[in-house]
Amino acid sequence: MSLAALPMYDLPALRWATDSLWAGLAERLPGAPATLTRDRPAETIWTDPDLLLAQACGYPLVTTLAGKAQVVATPCYDVPGCEGPFYCSAIVVRRDDPAARLIDLYGRRAALNADSSHSGMNAFRREIADVARGRPFFGETIATGSHAASAAAVASGRADVAAIDAVTWALLDAADPETVLALRVLTWTRPAPGLPLISSAQTNAERLGDLRRALDETAVDPALAPARAALRLTGFAAAPDYGPILDMERDAARLGYPTLA
Repeated sequence: MSLAALPMYDLPALRWATDSLWAGLAERLPGAPATLTRDRPAETIWTDPDLLLAQACGYPLVTTLAGKAQVVATPCYDVPGCEGPFYCSAIVVRRDDPAARLIDLYGRRAALNADSSHSGMNAFRREIADVARGRPFFGETIATGSHAASAAAVASGRADVAAIDAVTWALLDAADPETVLALRVLTWTRPAPGLPLISSAQTNAERLGDLRRALDETAVDPALAPARAALRLTGFAAAPDYGPILDMERDAARLGYPTLA
């Protein structure tokens, strides 16, 4: 038995593309599940010993998943804020917000998708650490549960700022243009390794090789071109060093700003 999940960019409007991509992978992997798992929390999937393939966040990868999963590859995307297997977050405010710099957001309300997110919290925290001067910076922070919800919270006025994963930001432009039109990018976070594709720590070397070959083949399969284009996916790279994600956490703490607040 095995399971697979690609939850990180699985916006409702793009599920046909995610399913198409998985179908292309599954037919190249004997014993792979025919469908993706969508009815379990991602955190429980990432640590399941039966995990064949899933996309995870880089922050849990270097914290709670250490020793419990192994990286197969890192996807590459053709969107602003991405270069090869690296990505940034767009720090967004409402289009009519007068803020010109991060410091102008002092005392305002910030939205984050989750405390465990690199793009929505860890990278955001590192940028705010440079201007917070070792003390709480925002008047309030709210957790929304997803990048799409964070963007919607800023657009509606429930929050004033959020950090949105560059890929999600680009995908929202097609999936929810009304929300995107209500926002603007104030600045970008530092680049970091992109969201990894992982497998169980128990997956053997032969199966890992099979997974990497299947990924390489789906990246050039003409039949999957529409799905790749919709997902803005250009291919898969050997995983870079994910250490810089922990470095951002340490740097924020060194600057006296260990918590996004």
